[in-house]
Amino acid sequence: MRLRLFLAAWSALWTLGLPLILGYLWWRGRKDALYRQRIAERFGRYDRALPGAVWVHAVSLGEVRSAVPLIRALMERGEKVVITTFTPAGRREADRVLAAKVSAGQVAVVWVPLETAWAYGRFFRAFAPKLGLVMEIEIWPRMVAASANAGVPLFMCNAQYPEPSMARDARGTLRHAVMRCFAGALVKSDLQARRFASVGVRNIHVTGELRFDQPVPQALVEAGRAARAALAGDRPVITFASAVEGEDEIYLDAIARALARKPRPFIVYVPRKPERFDEVAALVAARGIAMVRRSQVLGADLTVLDARRTDLLLGDSLGEMYAYLAMADRAVTGGGFIPAGAHNIIEPLALGRPVIVGPNIHTIEYPAVEAIAAGVCLRVATAGDLAAALGPDGWPGPTQQGIEAFLAAHSGATEKTMTAIAPYLAHGQAGR
Repeated sequence: MRLRLFLAAWSALWTLGLPLILGYLWWRGRKDALYRQRIAERFGRYDRALPGAVWVHAVSLGEVRSAVPLIRALMERGEKVVITTFTPAGRREADRVLAAKVSAGQVAVVWVPLETAWAYGRFFRAFAPKLGLVMEIEIWPRMVAASANAGVPLFMCNAQYPEPSMARDARGTLRHAVMRCFAGALVKSDLQARRFASVGVRNIHVTGELRFDQPVPQALVEAGRAARAALAGDRPVITFASAVEGEDEIYLDAIARALARKPRPFIVYVPRKPERFDEVAALVAARGIAMVRRSQVLGADLTVLDARRTDLLLGDSLGEMYAYLAMADRAVTGGGFIPAGAHNIIEPLALGRPVIVGPNIHTIEYPAVEAIAAGVCLRVATAGDLAAALGPDGWPGPTQQGIEAFLAAHSGATEKTMTAIAPYLAHGQAGR
């Protein structure tokens, strides 16, 4: 009864707050016009239906990328897939990677409905999904309740339950009750399985981390290597990947100290959000660090247009992270020096690059804990520790064989996930 009352209040709040929500989307659209486009989809109205699809909810760019191996496995099985996302970055990535399948009608990419029963009702009528897979740990009460009411099994997929979230939820929220309404959880590790079980989630399968199965785009890797040769020469290269607001000063301090040493490194600095490109460029310039922007020296296909020598390349582009990482000898993954937590370490490891993270790793607990134990990732506690680790006498890093062994030990999540959901796919086929 308590959960029903909460859901009624939640829906009322969203319905009454629609003007504010639309205002928020319009405001975000000042910097990214895609927020203002196809607004009808957020209310459950679509240009075309795709009944019987498998529903994959991937809120933003990182979740879309982690879902791609699984989506491709579903398509190889002959399934149709509807992908819901909230951010323009996630939608663009899904449209880009799966463009051919979207054109062929096997995949639909749409905005996730707003948190109202009537928007989800329209969504389920349009797509009649046989099951839903929510990437990572996106827990939206109306999404979960609407799925249960529609008879759609909804799973947390590639899921983890970070320690800070557990501590917050222990203070008496209804989050655990909502989590128990999922059909099950496909989780990253045994530790995560125990955490979900401790709050009453049932039907738990340990399937691993899907990002280990992501294909590496070789064209970007080759372009990155060519760019490194032209821009960095024989200097060691450090890539700062997905740097987020609040940690630029920490990174720039470490970069300044690194540039004062010999051998003098070449820095690749990639802000996480495109709206930060100009802001970060100004911060770098204020430090007096010699800088060029990717848009100034590399063409649309990453060919080198201007091979001027400098100390820092600002990665002011989207979708080219593998090229930036391919330039590196080692990588620093952003987010670890702010409370929100660190971002993906698997992409640099997939290219054989040792990776350094800040102290806050709850967002990537798996596989960060295992990577640190294996010696392929270094966790630093302070800005000073980071600067020391980047020096010539700092962290020596692992061998390539060590990184390869770690990757081999943690791959295979796509196959395990497909095995876990196979009964639901078969049931859906029988019910058509």
